[in-house]
Amino acid sequence: MTTLDTAAHGQGLPLPLQQDYQRFLQLGSRRAPQTLHVHESGYRSGTINTDALGLRYSHCAGKRYSAAERGGVARINLLVGGSTAMGIGASSDEHTVASHLSMLTGEVWLNLAGCGLNASHELLLFLTHQHRLGEIGHVVLLSGLNTLAQEALGEVLAGRHDPHYAQAHQAYLNSFNEGMPPIDTGRPLSWLQRLGQAFVARRPAPLADWPLCAPEKRLTRAADSIGRTLRQWERMLADSHATLTFILQPLLPWCREALPSGELAMLAALERQPTNFDRLLQGTFDSQLHMAFFRRIKSQADPVPCYDMNSMLSSSPVFGADLFIDRLHLNDLGNNALAKVITAKLGLAQEKHAQRKVTPIKLV
Repeated sequence: MTTLDTAAHGQGLPLPLQQDYQRFLQLGSRRAPQTLHVHESGYRSGTINTDALGLRYSHCAGKRYSAAERGGVARINLLVGGSTAMGIGASSDEHTVASHLSMLTGEVWLNLAGCGLNASHELLLFLTHQHRLGEIGHVVLLSGLNTLAQEALGEVLAGRHDPHYAQAHQAYLNSFNEGMPPIDTGRPLSWLQRLGQAFVARRPAPLADWPLCAPEKRLTRAADSIGRTLRQWERMLADSHATLTFILQPLLPWCREALPSGELAMLAALERQPTNFDRLLQGTFDSQLHMAFFRRIKSQADPVPCYDMNSMLSSSPVFGADLFIDRLHLNDLGNNALAKVITAKLGLAQEKHAQRKVTPIKLV
């Protein structure tokens, strides 16, 4: 089992891990339009592995599990969300939040998460695979930021139709991958590569800013969308014994007032070369906006229990260490910290190997 050295690599992912994730995401462009695409199916590497459905494996008691390979387990739990829940940044499948939850609770937690999925996509992914899951205990949605980013994405796509403007933005949208920066290996181009580039038409330079509406409006629309979807989850699970919990995923500017040295260096690099995901979140990093966003989600989602990891993560004993590899993805230590906070907050450690009715989680 490979563990990410957070002290040595506080400025982001080590290059081999970054290349592995980048290749994995690029392969995902091959998709069947009639299905909800998640990731490349049957992907194999030392970092990330997926089943026949394109879902990442989680590990419990030395075995790996997924929606396609549930084995004989009678009762499973689900971690649902986007790339943070899926585990971009983890050094291996064993170090995702779902795997850490499995280790801490002694129960199987399946990784039902996908890069770029918004609240509606997450629900659709569950509906697509519900028949494969058997009895469900806990459903935890670690989510929120993709829905916010895609509110801005909709505005960009509905913007001006000037050909140059559209072409410049399409170049950005084609590389949208929820925060992962492009790989720069630092290798010089060969003479043939330089010659080839001389005959290739230059791409239009991207425009400086995307014309987005006020961040308050985007946050409100996203919160309402998340709240509506959570009520749909609640109605859908009402006849089962499953518990449902929403946890607003951590975003570095919402989590911290002071940054450890590694994250400070990482943010400086992101400022020099912002990712498309960061551009879609522009204007939303203010802490007051964050608190209003969560309050609206909680109000709109009632009676679904909602928690904010941005305020809860500070309870972790390792909060002062480098946990983030960019503004929204975490390293191994960060994923473990998230899993421990979730386990403690929801009292899941009390239910090791429990195969019984689940007492609904009460909001405190």
